[in-house]
Amino acid sequence: MDDSTGGTGDGHAREAPDRGRWALAPAGGTGVRVCPLDARGRAAGPVRTEESAAAAVRARPEVTRWVWRTTPQVQSELLAAGIRVARCYDVETAEALLLAHEGRAGDPRSLPAAWARLHGRPVPPDRPPEHPESDVPPSLFETGPVPLPDGVDPLEALLEVYAAQLDRTARAQHPDRMRLLLAGESAGTLVAGEMTRAGLPWSAEIHRELLEELLGERYAGNGLPRRLVELEEEISQAFGPGERVRPDLAAEVLQAFARAGVRLGSTRAWELRKVDHPAVEPLLRYKKLYRLYTAHGWSWLRSWVREGRFHAAYVPGGAASGRWTTNGGGALQIPKVVRRAVVADPGHLLVVADADQLEPRVLAAVSRDPGLMTVASSGQDLYTALSQRAFAGDRDRAKLAVLGAVYGQTSGDGLRNLAALRRRFPAAVSYVDEAARAGEEGRLVRTHLGRTSPPVGRGGEEDAGGTGPEAGTEASGPPESAPGNAAGAARARGRFTRNFVVQGSAADWAVLMLAALRRRLLPLAAELVFFQHDEVIVHCPAEEAPRVREAITAAAEEAGVAAFGPTPVRFGFTTAAVECYADAK
Repeated sequence: MDDSTGGTGDGHAREAPDRGRWALAPAGGTGVRVCPLDARGRAAGPVRTEESAAAAVRARPEVTRWVWRTTPQVQSELLAAGIRVARCYDVETAEALLLAHEGRAGDPRSLPAAWARLHGRPVPPDRPPEHPESDVPPSLFETGPVPLPDGVDPLEALLEVYAAQLDRTARAQHPDRMRLLLAGESAGTLVAGEMTRAGLPWSAEIHRELLEELLGERYAGNGLPRRLVELEEEISQAFGPGERVRPDLAAEVLQAFARAGVRLGSTRAWELRKVDHPAVEPLLRYKKLYRLYTAHGWSWLRSWVREGRFHAAYVPGGAASGRWTTNGGGALQIPKVVRRAVVADPGHLLVVADADQLEPRVLAAVSRDPGLMTVASSGQDLYTALSQRAFAGDRDRAKLAVLGAVYGQTSGDGLRNLAALRRRFPAAVSYVDEAARAGEEGRLVRTHLGRTSPPVGRGGEEDAGGTGPEAGTEASGPPESAPGNAAGAARARGRFTRNFVVQGSAADWAVLMLAALRRRLLPLAAELVFFQHDEVIVHCPAEEAPRVREAITAAAEEAGVAAFGPTPVRFGFTTAAVECYADAK
């Protein structure tokens, strides 16, 4: 059905269509409206109405990139119809990145908000993300998204905002890099939706068995399982006759220690381990098992695992650094013991791929430090190679030095290790030092592609000083705290921006790697089913495992060149094809 003769009513002459680029928006009642686009993002042909997004996409297999408001609105219907598009441009994802680049991170990112800014109208706030309770695909264009004002045509608004975004991208510090980042993040929305729908293979039976093995049987009602009850008794007895301590309540634990003459600031494991008291050992065991019980116990199993799959709701770029998050389910924090329940389907394997020392390699690539790039150019373990050059073969010291440089842990031994690192790799250390200074002075920092840190007070600083994916909170000890004054806040900000330029650049690499891997897997039966910062899992028929390994290797190298340009740095994965996730480690 032809609704118009083309154009958007703005008086501009139509340019030639940008070949495979089309826009898609709801029709207002039922169905969708679509049209081809020119290079400026404007309608370049007739606007057509289709009964559904699936019908529109199926009728146009030649389209290589669909432009739409936000991927979740459309993708659930497409996947239910068995349709996977090659590429998309997610306007709301792009809006968030462009706002951050312009120093307005955290401003509302929705299409109505972007449209309102263009017209000088009041900007509606974003709505909090939904926490899905099931994997049943929502209806297309349901009531969740922020609505456009009455009388505003959804397709007209989409085209207007999209054209403005193209202009803003052209004015970015490095336009070509920003275009690549927007494309990568949009591809990430496709991956996230597909992984959410596919789910991670999960054996509820094995999960129940390990819970009973570790926690014991459950008592009737809402009581704790047997092993936690036993440990609670053991902890109470350790404090003396008549004591009754509930170990899940930090205040009661601290009071009990205080009565025993032990003053503690918290019940964190690193602080408890410094105390010589008979309650410490059972308390540490209790904390570990209680975490399992609350985070991945029977209630979690009922809520998140259905028909043999764990369906997490992934949020690309959900953290300030660009890392992914999830809406519930704890998909990015699956304990090693629980991984025993992640089991491939019969005749299938899980290809588990863990990026090799990703963030140090990213630091080498973005800083262009000649020595560090040389270390990161071989297939050898990076920390081992680094230790041979600067730390007399002490791998642990080399690792702590790099992580200290990236995360700002520069006191005590960290300061001495950093000094050694600075002598051998001055450009790398100078790169993160300058980022830290920029943060302390209230300036923004950017990744190579243009991902931009939030301004002061817009979020992120609370994550400063974190230990990162390779360090481990227990091994690295207490975080450096900042006093509640301007100097302390500046130091915290500096730690955040120091980390951001590396972790954010790693996030850039990751989305490009996911996009490249997804493209290579499209002809196969293999499915991307899990992603966590620097780790991916592909579920595939056993005979496809060698091709999946090759695809992962190629995607990693392609992403390295795309994200950072030509460098000698190698971005590799350690891969394992296993039936059970726990066997990959």
